[in-house]
Amino acid sequence: MIATESGIFARYQQRTPGSARLFEQARGLFPGGVTHIGRHMAPHPIYVSHAAGSRKWDVDGNEYTDYFGGHGALLLGHNHAAVMAAVQAQLGRGVHYGASHELEIEWAELIREMIPCAQKVRFTVTGTEATMLAIRLARAHTGKPKVVRFGGHFHGWHDHVAFPEGGAPGILPEVTEGMLICPPNDLGRLEETLRTREDIAAVILEPTGATFGQIPTVPGFLQGLRDLTARHGVLLIFDEVICGFRCSPGGAQGFYGVMPDLTTLAKLVAGGLPGAAVVGRREILDQIGHSADGKPPKVPHQGTYNAVPLSAAAGIATLKIVRDSDIIARANQTAAELRRRMNGVLRERGSSWCVYGDFSVFHVYVNLDGDAVTPEDIAQGRVAWTKLKGRAPARLLQEIRAGFLCGGVDTVGWPGGLVSGVHTAEDVDRTVAAFADLVDELTQTDRK
Repeated sequence: MIATESGIFARYQQRTPGSARLFEQARGLFPGGVTHIGRHMAPHPIYVSHAAGSRKWDVDGNEYTDYFGGHGALLLGHNHAAVMAAVQAQLGRGVHYGASHELEIEWAELIREMIPCAQKVRFTVTGTEATMLAIRLARAHTGKPKVVRFGGHFHGWHDHVAFPEGGAPGILPEVTEGMLICPPNDLGRLEETLRTREDIAAVILEPTGATFGQIPTVPGFLQGLRDLTARHGVLLIFDEVICGFRCSPGGAQGFYGVMPDLTTLAKLVAGGLPGAAVVGRREILDQIGHSADGKPPKVPHQGTYNAVPLSAAAGIATLKIVRDSDIIARANQTAAELRRRMNGVLRERGSSWCVYGDFSVFHVYVNLDGDAVTPEDIAQGRVAWTKLKGRAPARLLQEIRAGFLCGGVDTVGWPGGLVSGVHTAEDVDRTVAAFADLVDELTQTDRK
């Protein structure tokens, strides 16, 4: 079911003339006309005017159920009252002191209470900075140069992780040589690597699997990975930038009961404002601090916007709700209902696609080969990881997103979506209807 020439783009353009005009202006200002690679969209992105709860509105007045979710940061939805009150109160006190303040202590204490491995906390501004610092800390602590990551897993855009096997333009070969890429879920391959090398400092992964489970981590893999790295004296880094506080108040490590040495957090940790952190074992994090006799840190770390009061205020308000309410369970339940009903649409139409995922996410597998595939097959690792991510034609992905938007639903370009705890039954109905219309249009186009 692959579209060639459909009316989806035409309908989208008719609905969004204001966004089209703004995009023409943006093309002269920004590379590619956008400020984030994930916001690229053909024929143009939407330009949002405001948002509230599970919805957002574009400059043309179109209303959307939002599953883009601030790139995954908005488990509480847009403009949650408690978060907004905390930010507004802090605005009157100052946005950036250039000094220590009480809120950073309260924020860190919450994180340490919630995340099992968090003996110490170091704030950064973005998830990219957090993974970069975690890798640097691991190398400094072990005195070893190499780090293992897994194919398809995303850890930000810094030079140590932002390339496929073989490297990428602008990244020094000496840097790429410092990273070893292993197939996801392949403990045998990893064990061979660790057994035959003495230069590996750490293994880093998204514990729920690449892109919050687009390539799922198979059952038992995390515990096997923990056992393997411990046996070989290699540090284990969980990149919980997306899944932290979505799987459980204690993140993926709290849900699965597997303790890493270091964890990176972002998105939810600052309630949708800029903010991130590296947390983990005391002796590893203490490399950033001055020694008792005042000697400079072994690993210096700066950051103009580390733990700024506004982000701390939003983060505290958000984490208290995550800790004390059923917001995670509500998001998970809504996501499960979406997956169930979207798969019902596919069964009714005899489509080989499937919708899968866990926790508060849904992924649409477009199944280019037309194989008989179920969500359980994907969860158990019976579908090759190379089929799950990065294989679908760009045009098809763009049409899927445009089709959802025409139905009043904004998704991410994987394709899929991140569900909040404030999405409603009405949102689910709208999403399923938009999906049904999209599948019908693509199917009809493919049959022409």
